[in-house]
Amino acid sequence: MEIWYTSNIVPKMLEVFLDKNGSITYAGCITHLYIFITLGTAECFILAVMAYDHYLAICNPLHYPTLMNNKVCRQLAVCSWVAAVIINIPAPVSICRLPFCGPNEINHFFCDVPPLLQLSCLNPHEAKLSIFMVATSVIVTSFFLILVSYIFIIITVLKIPSASWLQKAFSTCGSHLAVVTIFYGTLKFMYVRPTSDFSVDSVNFNKVISMFYTVITPMLNPIIYCSRNKEVKDALQKAIGMKCMLAEQSSSIKMGTELEMQIKFACMEQS
Repeated sequence: MEIWYTSNIVPKMLEVFLDKNGSITYAGCITHLYIFITLGTAECFILAVMAYDHYLAICNPLHYPTLMNNKVCRQLAVCSWVAAVIINIPAPVSICRLPFCGPNEINHFFCDVPPLLQLSCLNPHEAKLSIFMVATSVIVTSFFLILVSYIFIIITVLKIPSASWLQKAFSTCGSHLAVVTIFYGTLKFMYVRPTSDFSVDSVNFNKVISMFYTVITPMLNPIIYCSRNKEVKDALQKAIGMKCMLAEQSSSIKMGTELEMQIKFACMEQS
């Protein structure tokens, strides 16, 4: 999902940065928008499913293998993708119904909802309302499920005052919480708003916020998730250890060379 997410955004963004005359067709822009919001919605649902998975692992550890087996995992993943594909159909449809007869320059580095609505010749109130309802329902519902899952997790952890149990719970949930904080923290500024301010400062601020959930968050996700992987930790420690060992060997060789030179100079002076 992260590969598709960045592949949909970053190439066109780089083209716009490198070529000031970069353009995109109308059909390409709508397709670009639909893929973007579909993948973003799928990530919201998958993050909620991951929170539920953590809830089962910590609150029901004995029943976890039965409750979260391979079949259930596949069903949850498929449902997340199918729901994301279906629930985002009204957004591009409502935008396609708008007349665009003014300037055709999008003040953004990709086809997002606010700059497209800004180009409409008519008041896009109905499109804004439908998009706001879909975005709010997706973001608020998925975040609510994540919040409820972590409330139960915190209650369970507090009932067992053990340092090892607390460390294990943090190891399980730490990476997921970091991604949720970055992803939802930026999304709420962009889409959970009944109205949009299209001033220059607001548009520039939206561009900065968009960079977080389109580029920075997908880039950080592999690092965040791999930080709790034992094999990755061992490989990283091994690489750092090898680097330190090579540095020590090179310094020892350098010191040995300097000592040899000093002995040679001393012998030459005595002779």
